[in-house]
Amino acid sequence: METLPIKIYDETLRDGEQQAGIFFSYPTKQKLAHLIAQTGVAGFNVMPCVCEQESELTKTLVSEGFDRLITAATLMQKQYIDHAKDCGVKRIILFQGLSDRLLFLRDPQIRLLNEFKGKTIDDDIPAKIIERIRQNAIDVIVENLQYATTVAGLRVDFAAEDASRADFDFLVQCIRSFGPYIEHFMLCDTVGVLTPEKSYIWINDLLQRTTGVAFGVHYHNDMGLALENTLQSIMSGASYVSGTFCGIGERAGNVAIEQVLNGLRVRFGIEVKGINYDAIATVTDYIEELGVCPASPYSQTAQRHESGIHVNSLFSDPQSYAALPYNSIEVLFGKWSGVSNFQYLFEKQLQNPQPRKLYEKMRSVIKSLAVEQERYFTAKEVLELWKNGVFK
Repeated sequence: METLPIKIYDETLRDGEQQAGIFFSYPTKQKLAHLIAQTGVAGFNVMPCVCEQESELTKTLVSEGFDRLITAATLMQKQYIDHAKDCGVKRIILFQGLSDRLLFLRDPQIRLLNEFKGKTIDDDIPAKIIERIRQNAIDVIVENLQYATTVAGLRVDFAAEDASRADFDFLVQCIRSFGPYIEHFMLCDTVGVLTPEKSYIWINDLLQRTTGVAFGVHYHNDMGLALENTLQSIMSGASYVSGTFCGIGERAGNVAIEQVLNGLRVRFGIEVKGINYDAIATVTDYIEELGVCPASPYSQTAQRHESGIHVNSLFSDPQSYAALPYNSIEVLFGKWSGVSNFQYLFEKQLQNPQPRKLYEKMRSVIKSLAVEQERYFTAKEVLELWKNGVFK
């Protein structure tokens, strides 16, 4: 059987747990890390900046000798880079949205202009503004990549969030700009809109237009195509795959690592170098014992959101993290939530705005309760806590 020297990176402990409604206890995540390491994957992803428990988990895993495997998902600010380094990690993956949709929502300069308040990229935004937000993004990302590599001394990858909806030429410009600082450029199909045919051509075309940067793929399963999209991307030249065991993750989940590995084996006669295939079932069996599985593609369950980063964008643009506009969005509350989750509940759903300080208090209390009780909270439960004065 042919051996392929691609790398497999696991996101079960980070993107997997970000599936709305999932909570892995500290011991569970620690055990999962040990089981995943035995499969021979090139690394696994954690996000220490989410809460104190995640920071402590990262430090524990480093102390247990997993520092060579850990990659810390890190927000695009120096304070988060420093925090990841303080946890003992040697490698981080900085991430930022590169689609015009996400860039327009998040550009700090544009958000201050009254003429663009309440607008999305669909509102006929002038070309000069698009160029401005693209250049602003490149400048900020390069600044942080330089800091992470030269000042913090970390190994760095970059994840292009929503790359599948980004302008192709701009994406090429980003790859060329970031290439000197990174080991891998991860292309994310964040809302699962790729097709197998497009995946193959997309990777091939990017390889033709760039040199010296290894491409990874991180595909979501909103339309049930993550596996085939991933396989076609590998056949086209992608050199590493980011996924989760059992395919758990945001909305309809990520590509399932065990499906990628066995799909390559059965369909193409290819094994991935370094993988211990006998150890895979131990991981998937354990996750199944926990009663965890991804939501079905196209289902209403797949439109549940807990991540504060995502809800913040959904508040202003329903198309930012929802590929299926005919389904209604449901927001949950837990350790991955931010101020925006509570803002969405009170302002978007209840039309009953509250002071920002109250939202911040709610976030802190719910994060603590979620970790303490090892659970998430529904909107109804949050409102009950509010009425009972828990957030005072």
